[in-house]
Amino acid sequence: MPIPEYWKRACADLAGTDPVMAALIARYPDAVLTTRGDPFQTLARAIVGQQISVKAADSVWQRFAAFVVSVRPEQIVALELESLAACGLSRRKAEYLRDLAGHFVDGRIQPARWQDMTDEAVIAELVDVRGIGRWTAEMFLIFNLLRPDVWPVDDIGLQKAVALHYLDNERPTPRTLRRHGERHAPWRTVATWYLWRSLDPTVVLY
Repeated sequence: MPIPEYWKRACADLAGTDPVMAALIARYPDAVLTTRGDPFQTLARAIVGQQISVKAADSVWQRFAAFVVSVRPEQIVALELESLAACGLSRRKAEYLRDLAGHFVDGRIQPARWQDMTDEAVIAELVDVRGIGRWTAEMFLIFNLLRPDVWPVDDIGLQKAVALHYLDNERPTPRTLRRHGERHAPWRTVATWYLWRSLDPTVVLY
């Protein structure tokens, strides 16, 4: 998969202004952000994976995808909740998936518009879906839309990494973390990515 067009420039800018970033970027030369692609499937996977392990989420997703055959909004919105729950989903997650599908089908979510929308406008559109909060929306901006300047202050991994590398292991408050992130703008996504790698070098797809 091609890397984001801004990645090399972002790495050069971050490394040139921050010794911690310079060290992390040098340590993980193969860690690059890539997108999973389809917006609906990415968001559906996020809902399926809430509050369960990655292994369990993969298992449930496989059962779900096999049952619906085609993971498209038009397909999901027409299914009974009981049928979705039979795939291993909780009834609440089944409701969330149906609500997500409904947003796509009736045009409340139109991915074609996102290119011209700000990060906050996309987040506002996504959190209108049941089961999608700000953190999930921010992960979507990072992993699907590849937006360059996302700084997810509610992310535990980011909190831990900033504490480790910048704050003598003192966990930052949201306000402190937001202020810290300003030094990495306009490449906060890239800084987040390398801070995550410092805790877990395994690259994952959201």
